Amino acid sequence: MRRIATNISFLRKKKGLTQEQLAEELGITRSRIGSYEEGRSEPSIDILILLSGFFRLPIDALVRHDLSLSKDKSYIDIGSQRVLFPIIMDGKEKDLIEVISAKASAGYLNGYSDPEFIEQLEKISLPFLPSGKHRAFPIKGDSMLPLKDGSFVIARFLESIQELHEGKTYVLLTAQEGIVYKRVYRKDAETLLLHSDNKDYVPYTVRLEEVLELWEFSCSINMSDFEEKELKISHMLKVLKEMQEELEGMK
Repeated sequence: MRRIATNISFLRKKKGLTQEQLAEELGITRSRIGSYEEGRSEPSIDILILLSGFFRLPIDALVRHDLSLSKDKSYIDIGSQRVLFPIIMDGKEKDLIEVISAKASAGYLNGYSDPEFIEQLEKISLPFLPSGKHRAFPIKGDSMLPLKDGSFVIARFLESIQELHEGKTYVLLTAQEGIVYKRVYRKDAETLLLHSDNKDYVPYTVRLEEVLELWEFSCSINMSDFEEKELKISHMLKVLKEMQEELEGMK
């Protein structure tokens, strides 16, 4: 667990704390902090939970990733958690869209904060999107008609829950359900109310602390007119690239 040693030191210094100050915040001794940073001992799960809560980072980010390699803007606050968010740019410094295929969506809940997982995703750049970080997410089922199975929603990442607008549609990553696409309302300071556009589905609530990521709808690609064999990531990328070429030709 060498990374946890360097990460504790990096995060402590980033906050401008001495080992003694961090120890006081966590309710442990300074010597224990020193032993963790020097790699002489490993923090127990109880200490990892304390560190996770204090730095507002998932435990897997503390243990698995070298946080010193990330830019400041790679840390994004959602609800009460802070997640490691890899920002990827192309050679022209334009934001790229990572496309979450149906297959990749199954592992997204575990991989959303893993730079290696994100790096392996297909990527595309579209010139007509509003500023901000975007990803393309697959639609499953018929809860958000007219979008159907095989369609994709391209959504912009929200850095704060305060950016949420009542009644708009969002892609949410929740600790319990993984990726969901719903119309979102604020029920109270700690709870969101999620509505499906298909009235056959009953609205339900989710607590903010369960929301790991929040993405605002920008546009959609409705693939329902294509045959099942065409509903592949490669075909969707082709459609997006054709759209991009058409738009650039109109400039």
